[in-house]
Amino acid sequence: MALVNKIIPFSCIDGPGNRTAIFFQGCNLRCTYCHNPETINMCTNCGKCVLTCPVEALKIEDKKVVWNKDICVECDNCIKTCENLSTPKTIEYSVEELFEEIKKIRPFIQGITVSGGECTLNADFLVKLFTKVKRELNLTCFVDTNGTLDLSQREDLVNITDKFMLDVKCMDKDEHIKITGKKNEIVIKNLHYLLEKDKLHEVRTVVAPNLNNEYTIKEVAKIIDNKCRYKLNAYRKYGVRKEGLELHGEVGPNEEEMKNFYNYTDISNNI
Repeated sequence: MALVNKIIPFSCIDGPGNRTAIFFQGCNLRCTYCHNPETINMCTNCGKCVLTCPVEALKIEDKKVVWNKDICVECDNCIKTCENLSTPKTIEYSVEELFEEIKKIRPFIQGITVSGGECTLNADFLVKLFTKVKRELNLTCFVDTNGTLDLSQREDLVNITDKFMLDVKCMDKDEHIKITGKKNEIVIKNLHYLLEKDKLHEVRTVVAPNLNNEYTIKEVAKIIDNKCRYKLNAYRKYGVRKEGLELHGEVGPNEEEMKNFYNYTDISNNI
């Protein structure tokens, strides 16, 4: 079983073609600029969110918060109220149950992309899901990851995955710790490993104020050497929690600044 935060049936930004994007709940990083921090932790069933729901789509049953998605109006009062970087709006799926959800829209998609949170925290689940999806639906399977799982130790996941989309947040170790809470050695190891395996579809870096963006971008571009896409995402304040706003502010880089960051590399064709 795995806890899913959200399923987007049709997405054109989570890999090539029209894809179903599946966001798993739970993350092992606490990125300062995260725009969906409600995916980080599991619900503690404190019940505070229940009091904020205007349509009573939340209730307590057997000391657990239960969400009725059929009457939910997506006001997000529950998420705004939560002090635990979580959400009550999750659904637990078995591999078979999630497969059936994908099967319903099979004629309209080219593949699935799993994300999060951090989807590789459910590596065993993903191997089983991908095996079934590829065998029975003939769809491509992509993984969007923060790169903190040593993928060289999970060849079963790497081999069954068509391509990975890897976040490289900072090349400087201390800066990475500052904005995520963890070191980046495994992330950089995975960058090299996935390139060698020809398993990288895309590397992404968030360009945020008060970070050494130039150093990170130049180093990453040098490593990937045009062997895959390199996407730069401009920091935006929306959804960012208080400590992130204190570090990065409320104004992200504008279009001209982003073009300048791309000029640090020879990858302008990826803009």
